[in-house]
Amino acid sequence: MKTVQIKLKPTKTQAKELKRLSEEYIRQANVLVQQAIREEKFPRVTSKNIESGIPSALKNELIRYAKSKHKQFGKCTFKRPMLSYNNQSFSVDSTAIRFPIMADGKAKKTAIKAVIPEELFVLLSGSKLGTLRITKKGFHWMAQISVPTEEKEFVGEGILGVDLGILCPAVGVVAADGKTQFFGNGRQNKHLRRKYKELRRQLGKQKKVNAIRTINDKESRIMRDINHKLSRQIVTFAAENNCGTIHLENLSGIRRTSRLRGKNKANLHSWTFYELSSFITYKAHELGIKVVYIKPEYTSQTCPSCGERNKVKDRNYHCDCGYHAHRDRVGALNIAKTI
Repeated sequence: MKTVQIKLKPTKTQAKELKRLSEEYIRQANVLVQQAIREEKFPRVTSKNIESGIPSALKNELIRYAKSKHKQFGKCTFKRPMLSYNNQSFSVDSTAIRFPIMADGKAKKTAIKAVIPEELFVLLSGSKLGTLRITKKGFHWMAQISVPTEEKEFVGEGILGVDLGILCPAVGVVAADGKTQFFGNGRQNKHLRRKYKELRRQLGKQKKVNAIRTINDKESRIMRDINHKLSRQIVTFAAENNCGTIHLENLSGIRRTSRLRGKNKANLHSWTFYELSSFITYKAHELGIKVVYIKPEYTSQTCPSCGERNKVKDRNYHCDCGYHAHRDRVGALNIAKTI
């Protein structure tokens, strides 16, 4: 099973009701656990025993949730408000998720607007869905849906090395024959970043906070869609070239250790490399392709032919041994060959 996250866009009235329901859900779950602790066994209760203004579907789920957590941890207290629905209580369409909330004193299955990328909707539509969990993260309500994943065995023996960057989002090189593919348009991505940065600056002067949040959400959706398409292209390229393993750079901490300054450092901090890496990983696993994370130190400086290190000032790599290639291709090739 894997969990997909979807951003919800409830109306003010719906958001107020979600807040009330989630707090009451956790309160009732804590009541059951406290009773179980006092009686030294979990009480036999049904939805009829819970006197609370929440839908029966939620009452049944909170009983199951409290019982499982008490069995797992014994004495425990739930603090974070949430909601949980089984797969019979909700449905998903291209623009909304429908689940029961209270309206005019009655439980009613209500459509809550949701931001669902096309590729994710295709996955949800073709899968048997698990439980739905509703939580609030910062200012946003999020839906988490568990989806079963099939374990596939890919018999490819090759290795694809992938170098991630800013000017060129990704370069893939097949270790066996050096076949190379450049993915994405870094200049277009930088243009989008600059565009939305300028919009935020203008809106900030006008003190339009809600408009800035809307702009941030729109930019995130665009970049997420770009990363989904890039990751699919990379994984497809690996499968087409019989690569059963993808080598990716382990870029954790790159923002903290980078010595870049000014504009380049700002670009690095807005670079969604972690999201792209995670998309590549889960799409690869769906096809049975293994993902290995490689230390990226000196991969763009080391000559693949003689092993010497050379500092590179532009996009072209030159070595005294006569080897020359695009700097990102050199990095991807070294990543592919790293064990």
